[in-house]
Amino acid sequence: MSSAMRNPRWKTSVGIWAFGPAGTRFVPGGYHPEMVRLPVEDRVQLAVEGLGPLVHGYEFHYGSEITEENLPRIQAALGQEHDIYCICYGLVPNPRFKLGALANPDPALRAEALAHHRAAIDLAAAVGARYIIWPGNEGYNYNLMRDCAATWGHFLEGLQGAVEHAARRGVTVYLEHKNSEPAMQILMRNVGMALFIIYKLQTMGTDVSRLQVNMDWQHLIMNNEPLGEFAALLLREGRMGHQHANSGWGSFDDDNMTGASFIEQTVDLARVLAEGGYTGRIGFDLYPYTEDTVAAVRRSVLQWEFLTDVALRIDGERLAAAKQKADAVGAYSAFFEALGLTREFEERVVADYRAR
Repeated sequence: MSSAMRNPRWKTSVGIWAFGPAGTRFVPGGYHPEMVRLPVEDRVQLAVEGLGPLVHGYEFHYGSEITEENLPRIQAALGQEHDIYCICYGLVPNPRFKLGALANPDPALRAEALAHHRAAIDLAAAVGARYIIWPGNEGYNYNLMRDCAATWGHFLEGLQGAVEHAARRGVTVYLEHKNSEPAMQILMRNVGMALFIIYKLQTMGTDVSRLQVNMDWQHLIMNNEPLGEFAALLLREGRMGHQHANSGWGSFDDDNMTGASFIEQTVDLARVLAEGGYTGRIGFDLYPYTEDTVAAVRRSVLQWEFLTDVALRIDGERLAAAKQKADAVGAYSAFFEALGLTREFEERVVADYRAR
């Protein structure tokens, strides 16, 4: 392995929700109330003008942020240089589906939810986008409140209907896990469960050739799922689909700026993606509560590129040799050298300590 790696030059995308009002349960109107009445296409225009070439595509939730009706206006705001990269499942914030959508105990609501998925997939097919399923309302809030076996059965049957429809339409589907919020116990709560669903659907006779996983970094961090390890696993299994880049404190889905925390895991992830030949995009899933939205997204892109540069500067031969021996000291020596902890720095430290 060479000591330097070529920059893979991944393209980028960002969720348009980064430019919303940023409401919370304590500030329901949001920290950016001026965005409440701003149409989605105007938010797109704001983002495109502010970010320019740093973001290649945009992501939207179906039904709330993108519909068949506002699609032409969104496309006009995107222009020729930006695309609709992903369309996302959109029933999570709908109070009618507070008890789940595909897993709802009411068969009529389950049928309505499947129809929503199919319509969203049809729109994704029409614009050449991918489809993200983040089933945040598919779960439960209390022990004893659900027949878990039946609930899982409904959920898998509904996913089967959505994934098979996507396969017929030639649309790639990304499964995105999360452990909690808004349902306190989300059914698809970790990477292993996402892989279980893929392989379970396969045993049910579903074409899963276009079914992959979207890694939302903060969702993994909340689960203590190290980014580099699970990226390597998904690449090994051929199920790596997309990235949602962000950071946070580790206990909640903060969706903070990329690189604000967990820097070493982010660098490790960049190295694993480069070594594993990842060819997808880096999609930024951000929620700038009190920050300028454009500035926060721009900073995230720049900090990700900087950390990727650090990852690619790591001496690959030294790192590989350390990994062969599970040598943590050797691995961190290679990592910190890329950050600037060189032999010259070490010598200055030793000289300084000698003089104290």
